[in-house]
Amino acid sequence: MTLTVVTVVGLVVLAALVWLYLRMRSKDVLDEIIARRRATSRLANRAVFVEGLEEFPVVLSLSGDTISYENADLEAKLDLSHIEEVEYDDETATGHAVDGKALRLRSHGHTFEFVVDAATAQQWQSVLPPRRLDQGTAQAV
Repeated sequence: MTLTVVTVVGLVVLAALVWLYLRMRSKDVLDEIIARRRATSRLANRAVFVEGLEEFPVVLSLSGDTISYENADLEAKLDLSHIEEVEYDDETATGHAVDGKALRLRSHGHTFEFVVDAATAQQWQSVLPPRRLDQGTAQAV
């Protein structure tokens, strides 16, 4: 009986340590991506990519006429010429309040949403101002 309890407790502790390690390692990976992107980008910041109810920590960067978002498992780009609308909001498209701002990009009927802190949102807003569909395509300032 004692051996079973010790084994179960050991497995729980091991699972917690693995979870903690992976969580801390993902932050290191994002820091490495930010350092790499800062050399070639106007902006490179941490963000959370929101897809429905799922959230993924990413590095959001602006290089020339391209917005990139990436992490260890994802690497994607959006051309500014294809972005029809740019919005900054206090809540996500699903109505959830956020700490900071939600940067919402619309392209060909699809919404890409990123949550960033308030200071980062101001940086993004200075180079990528809000823009509606009737104002043309997005351009970095």
